Amino acid sequence: MIGRIRGILVDKKPPEIQVDVAGITYEVQVPMSTLYQLPDLGQELTLHTHFVVREDAQLLYGFYEEKDKTMFRSLIKVNGVGPKMALGILSSMEADEFVRTVRSNDINALVNLPGIGKKTAERLLIEMRDRLGDWVEVTGVNTNEEPTQPSSSMTKDAEAALVSLGYKPQQAAHAIAQVLKAKPNISDSEQLIRQSLKSLA
Repeated sequence: MIGRIRGILVDKKPPEIQVDVAGITYEVQVPMSTLYQLPDLGQELTLHTHFVVREDAQLLYGFYEEKDKTMFRSLIKVNGVGPKMALGILSSMEADEFVRTVRSNDINALVNLPGIGKKTAERLLIEMRDRLGDWVEVTGVNTNEEPTQPSSSMTKDAEAALVSLGYKPQQAAHAIAQVLKAKPNISDSEQLIRQSLKSLA
């Protein structure tokens, strides 16, 4: 089991990043909540990780905060929720927000998440309620940096990230277009993805 890695961030193409650890480059799947907190390329970072071994693949999932890893592990224990869906949930809402959603029994908020139907949302509410009984919320401050200029590569990266999270290409393209129309000065792909996810929720 690989529980944590520390190395140099060498590439990030949502939802995958690459981390060089002593000459070995690890491909790590991360939620958007982690992507927003990553340092610049070439900088050192530490990730809490969850290692999955399947018949056809070995996958490493990484999280900037340990609470996100804890939430991820709880989510994939729910019947019908796999790692991809769990990443989608943590990309669309922060762990503390998910806890509040479950505690308030807000099924509509869950159904609006990518790839989650009514039955899966009901299972999440039922199965996660007990597991989140002792969850302690940690409040953080979200800072939105003002961008400068949009670019085609930025929109392509954002669209690819949204599609990988379960949205249809048409949905992703429409959401991105709406965000850029409202905020034409966005030039950061991570902020574009964040805003697009909000409009899709």
